[in-house]
Amino acid sequence: MKLLRLFSILFGFLFSQLNAQDVALYSQHYGTIDFTFAGNTLNKMFNNLNTPCEINTSSSATLNLNEEDELLHAYLYWAGSGTGDFDVKLNETEITAERSFDFYLNTVNLEFFSAFADVTSLVKQQGNGIYTFSDFDLNSVIPAYCPTGTNFGGWALLLIYKNSNLPLNQINVYDGLQGVPNALSISLNNLNVVETDGAKVGFIAWEGDVAIAVSETLTFNNNVVSNPPLNPENNAFNGTNSITGGTDLYNMDLDIYSIEELVNIGDTLAEISLTSGQDFVMINTVVTKLNTKPEPPVIFNAISDNGDGKNDVFIITGLRDVFKDFELKIFNRYGHLVWEGNNNTPDWDGSSINGIGKDKVPPGTYFYTLKLNSIHYPEPYAGYVYYTD
Repeated sequence: MKLLRLFSILFGFLFSQLNAQDVALYSQHYGTIDFTFAGNTLNKMFNNLNTPCEINTSSSATLNLNEEDELLHAYLYWAGSGTGDFDVKLNETEITAERSFDFYLNTVNLEFFSAFADVTSLVKQQGNGIYTFSDFDLNSVIPAYCPTGTNFGGWALLLIYKNSNLPLNQINVYDGLQGVPNALSISLNNLNVVETDGAKVGFIAWEGDVAIAVSETLTFNNNVVSNPPLNPENNAFNGTNSITGGTDLYNMDLDIYSIEELVNIGDTLAEISLTSGQDFVMINTVVTKLNTKPEPPVIFNAISDNGDGKNDVFIITGLRDVFKDFELKIFNRYGHLVWEGNNNTPDWDGSSINGIGKDKVPPGTYFYTLKLNSIHYPEPYAGYVYYTD
């Protein structure tokens, strides 16, 4: 069993070398969703050739989603100097890498790695609070990296969550392991920009140094991105955390930038470029959030009000969480309005606005108009629904 597991890890590592180096689309998500990061470094300080070469074997970070946020996905990334440690712990739960990536820095003949595991079930179970990443010991590896100041280790959680108060968004997750110096370009495909409001891009990156800013630029669609004073134009990857505002994320970055002004409606592609004349930086994960076009609702045409839990109301799927300003009207065959509702009223169950108490309309065929009040679907829907008790 142990031999089989070792073979599986080695096969995954070799597979990642051959097929998963370039940062490329990993997963795509739609809904009233957003993303954030949590994580921490294992370094005790920024790399410096005059400081002791030491590294921690564990560190902690706090997850604090809002009460109305519903976690959908939690992806764990970890990285460090060397060829890889693929068995770690998160809150004392054993985690084994599902995918891995490596990077070879030929100027100093040294290797680096990153790893991935889906920890959604664990984070859903434990919820908000402190997360401790442990059993990650690079102490036997890093001495060979200290002379070049490239010794590091760290971990990050990418969290995708749902909130009904958000607009409909598309979130794309791209991952791999690419680095500089001196320059790299990352192409982001499968984008669907419908509106630019709230557009943002996030990075999980490793090994950036705050003290090195030689010819360092980060651009999105040929425009320099920055978030001063946390991330200046000439030193984007400098050991900072956009979520907490922290500046002590030694040799790793969890950065998020607005790109509202850098994308256009109709865009399906984007280009990220990074240059560095000295600082060694590796990009592990890129995440984009963009407003997107909602799928049209699916309208059923029968109500069977017999209390069996099946079709007891007028069912329209993909409506309430997406088209929050909809207006629905029900008419009888003579064109008289018998019921109207919106996102603040229950689904139609045959009740009549002219009835008293629980009075219902007689069985028969009724007609509806549904206005979505959406720029994407300006024309109202119209059709019939059959009601029987």
